[in-house]
Amino acid sequence: MTDGSKPLELTVITGLSGAGRSEAAKAFEDMGWFVVDNLPPSLLGTMTELVTRSQGAVSRVAVVVDVRGRAFFSDLRAGLDELAVKGVGRRILFLEASDEALVRRFEHVRRPHPLQGDGRLVDGIASERDLLAELRGEADLIVDTSDLNVHELRAKVEQAFAGENGSGLRATVVSFGFKYGLPVDADLVVDCRFLPNPHWEPELRPYSGRDQVIKDFVLGQPDALPFIEKYSDLLAFLVTGFAHEGKRYLTLAVGCTGGRHRSVVIAEELAARLAQTGADVRVVHRDVGRE
Repeated sequence: MTDGSKPLELTVITGLSGAGRSEAAKAFEDMGWFVVDNLPPSLLGTMTELVTRSQGAVSRVAVVVDVRGRAFFSDLRAGLDELAVKGVGRRILFLEASDEALVRRFEHVRRPHPLQGDGRLVDGIASERDLLAELRGEADLIVDTSDLNVHELRAKVEQAFAGENGSGLRATVVSFGFKYGLPVDADLVVDCRFLPNPHWEPELRPYSGRDQVIKDFVLGQPDALPFIEKYSDLLAFLVTGFAHEGKRYLTLAVGCTGGRHRSVVIAEELAARLAQTGADVRVVHRDVGRE
């Protein structure tokens, strides 16, 4: 607590080197958070004690921690355990990116990876992935920045943390095409390829799932609405479980072959029903413009 009535909001920003921790920290700072960069994990407890003495002047703190030595995880684990003992709630934002994206970024700035040593750049990236694997599993929110620009990363951070009051589920429903690969940050994946594909109807092919003619076609299939209703029941069940476990973020990926027709319609329908559970829902159509 910071003033006896207002709880301290603490977010740990971590993840792979080159994945955008600094940009995420800037977004937090612009939202009014007090940001501490490159804090040694062992000092998390000390930092929260100093914040507590501010008598409410500081109530939202974001701490950037990264890998500088092999003692990183043990120090961070001890720091997080100390926060738990003190009753300080915390969230972990984990940023990651593909090897290809990280290599491009390091080559662009012409700097070595912090764990590269005398080896290759890819060796340093692999070592860091291994070191952070357990922490990634504990993260409240994982953001893959491989295909994000600075503005898109900022938007994701703002959506998740601006005005956050610590309650409720924030869900992102993403339609996609299997031919372009799974969304790497998906928690749940829905496959719509069991439904007839409008792509093979010449008069429907030019349209997308945003158009009424495609919605009518997809939802008019005998299996469409029963599937939506049954999966919506499952989502409502999961949302209740997520609430009990304190999970605040969910990415539901809905896929068809090309991500243009069926997945768009089903994603919109599932998002509407997910919103009825009280979740804060955002819909993204990743591949709708590719075909």
